[in-house]
Amino acid sequence: MILTAEGISKSYGIKDLFHKINLTVSEKDKIGIIGNNGTGKTTLLKVLAGMEDADEGTIRKSSLLKISYLSQNIEANEELTVFDEARHGAEKKMDDLQEHEVKTILTKLGFRDFTAHVKDLSGGQKRRLALASALIRPADLLILDEATNHLDGEMILWLEKHLINYPKAIILVTHDRYFLERIVNKIVELENGSISEYPANYSKYLDLKIEKDQLQEANQRKMAAFLRKELVWISRGAQARETKDRRRIEQFEKLSQTEITKKSTLVLESTASRLGSKIIELYHVSKGYSRLLVNDFTFAVPKEARIGVVGGNGCGKTTLLRMMAGTVRPDSGEVQIGETVKIGFFAQENEVLDDSLRIIDFVRDIAEVVKSGKNVYTAVQMIEKFCFDNPYSLIGTLSGGEKRRLMLLALLMDSPNVLLLDEPTNNLDIATMNIFESYLDDFQGAVIVASHDRYFLDKTCDRFFVFKDNGHLEPHLGSFSHFLASQKPGAEKETAFVPSRIKKNPVRKRTFKEQQEYSEIENIISELEKRLETVAMEIEKNYENYAILKDLYEKKNVLEAELEAKITRWGYLTEIDEGSSVKS
Repeated sequence: MILTAEGISKSYGIKDLFHKINLTVSEKDKIGIIGNNGTGKTTLLKVLAGMEDADEGTIRKSSLLKISYLSQNIEANEELTVFDEARHGAEKKMDDLQEHEVKTILTKLGFRDFTAHVKDLSGGQKRRLALASALIRPADLLILDEATNHLDGEMILWLEKHLINYPKAIILVTHDRYFLERIVNKIVELENGSISEYPANYSKYLDLKIEKDQLQEANQRKMAAFLRKELVWISRGAQARETKDRRRIEQFEKLSQTEITKKSTLVLESTASRLGSKIIELYHVSKGYSRLLVNDFTFAVPKEARIGVVGGNGCGKTTLLRMMAGTVRPDSGEVQIGETVKIGFFAQENEVLDDSLRIIDFVRDIAEVVKSGKNVYTAVQMIEKFCFDNPYSLIGTLSGGEKRRLMLLALLMDSPNVLLLDEPTNNLDIATMNIFESYLDDFQGAVIVASHDRYFLDKTCDRFFVFKDNGHLEPHLGSFSHFLASQKPGAEKETAFVPSRIKKNPVRKRTFKEQQEYSEIENIISELEKRLETVAMEIEKNYENYAILKDLYEKKNVLEAELEAKITRWGYLTEIDEGSSVKS
């Protein structure tokens, strides 16, 4: 054990972040800390790093333990050169090999001029320089807070490989789910002031989390059943009250006050307004500042586009999105926006919010209600959907991540039908990202996203443009991860790859047999769904009868597998018909 936290607590004002939590870090641990924005992840890192004191509890560590810490708030000596700032805190004597390692890390993180002064760097460059310094500094424990912010795809791949091979302990807070999948061997979830530990990477964590939630639901059902029985027992007439067992009454009263809730899964349906046939069309568009960023780009955005825009930092991704939004004019060429288009632009950085406003007032200024399918949600309901505990809290009390979540809520409240998203996952927690990804799955409009988040791109987009030299944009079909793999030396070029998100439309008509199958399959799917509903009701009725439950769950699994197969088959038959009308 190199570090042990025992019974540590931390509060800010009236808000308890965590209370009497325990955490042990071993030499080979690679720990990912996850949790919603505002739960205290960054504060926990600061306490573990010794940058802040806990309100109570003890941090035990060896006096010889070396910790290297990357904070979200960058503090650097503006007068130093890039090289000197990077090696700041490293061993005082540096041999040629160590100097080479410093320059290698700086180069991998996008630095070419090591003599440039820190004061002349952009905010993103300072962030990358701080990461370089944290990686260079000798440490037994490396603590990283959102290390992938301001890194492009190539840098993220390098950092991932570097951390996989890192020989010492790591604790990191990240929204990069591929990092959690490939690097960590333990996940610590911070929730409701306490922590839960899972000896797992991200996918195994999800399995364990599902099992845990199912067990909790079963326990809640048992408690509810117990309370119902106790209610019957304690209500058997006033004449028997004097003879009742006092201990049992006290037990009932205590349990009656226990809040029995099921953790609800947030479902946010698409709120897009109607969209016509013409979306955004770019004709021979070019744009540059000190150099050419976009060069002679022509493209018509499809109605239900799911397009990623990728490239190195400063290549022109934001400029392209802003030209599509109509807020930046091209130097040459033309951008046409359809009459029915209502653009929602999610900027890379939060706009300045009025900290004195309440959350509810900020949201109501955008819309009192929002329509979602057949449903109408009030501002308060939408705020609750986005996991804000108190709609009447001041914006100034929110964390940076919570403010970004609020900006996302504001964007969707306006019911756009075209979304232009510039690094949308920056500082969002994984729960919010899952909500947003589900929303995008059902969004009845076009989505164009500039991002370095591989997981988000893989899950959201089915095609993308890659910025190449001289402002040219190269189109690709398929997942972003597959594209990255295809760029490695010796990899096969991307030709026939069709990811799960892309509809592959074979250009032929259905056979007679397929047409007959297609005419019946929707009724079969509907019947399977009804049978599943019936089984679900039976499970609910018999939640205490485990002998019956075993058979019901087996039946449920069989029906779900059959339903999934039929839906997949229906999709294939539908694509044949759609493909027959595609023009080559």
